[in-house]
Amino acid sequence: MKIIRKSCARGAHEAEGLTVVIDVFRAFTCAPLFFHFGAQRVILNADPDKVLDLKSKNPEFILVGEIDEIPIKGADLGNSPSEIIRKGEACFKGKTVVHRTTAGVTGVASAYDKADEIVLGSFVMARAVAEYIIKKDPDRVTLVAMGDRAQKKSPEDEVCADYMEHLLAGRPYNHVKGFKAIVFQQTAQKFIRGTEHYLPREDPLFCLQYDLFDFVLTVKRLGDQLEVLKNVP
Repeated sequence: MKIIRKSCARGAHEAEGLTVVIDVFRAFTCAPLFFHFGAQRVILNADPDKVLDLKSKNPEFILVGEIDEIPIKGADLGNSPSEIIRKGEACFKGKTVVHRTTAGVTGVASAYDKADEIVLGSFVMARAVAEYIIKKDPDRVTLVAMGDRAQKKSPEDEVCADYMEHLLAGRPYNHVKGFKAIVFQQTAQKFIRGTEHYLPREDPLFCLQYDLFDFVLTVKRLGDQLEVLKNVP
């Protein structure tokens, strides 16, 4: 198994083989929560106008989305795991969720046609993802750390890719060093400062939990939509 590291929007376009699209803050920490709280279906769509159109035509859908971290006007929720946890099962059970984000979801859309398979990546699913990949034993695995707004590298996504590489190939990894590399940098500090209501202080607390879920989220095109499918390794 050859492990390839890529970053940001360009990396998503270049991804090949089995591709893990990593977005720790916050898209693919949110995604497993939808299923945890009983969502029946999760649709990924990178186009803000299209997700609003879907919501307009299907008002029962739950629209979760942001543009450059700011919640989409007309969405039910922003892209916040703590907000999703507060809403809980009462909001999501049996529902269809439409999810749009600037980095993670757009990265999936960019990588989908070239990659052999797409897996969503974050700390909360990392071990399950690694077990899934090891069982499949593909020739190539691309780890795409989507970064800050998909434009520049971010420590949380790069460290998550480090952790996955450790799980897949035994690469040295130190939890404390990884935590230090993340929490004192801008991508975490903007939450910790608590100056913007759409960047809750609680979000990094959940996003930096390791291996909480024992399932893997893959992406398939069903009809004209990219849908997230829950898999158990």
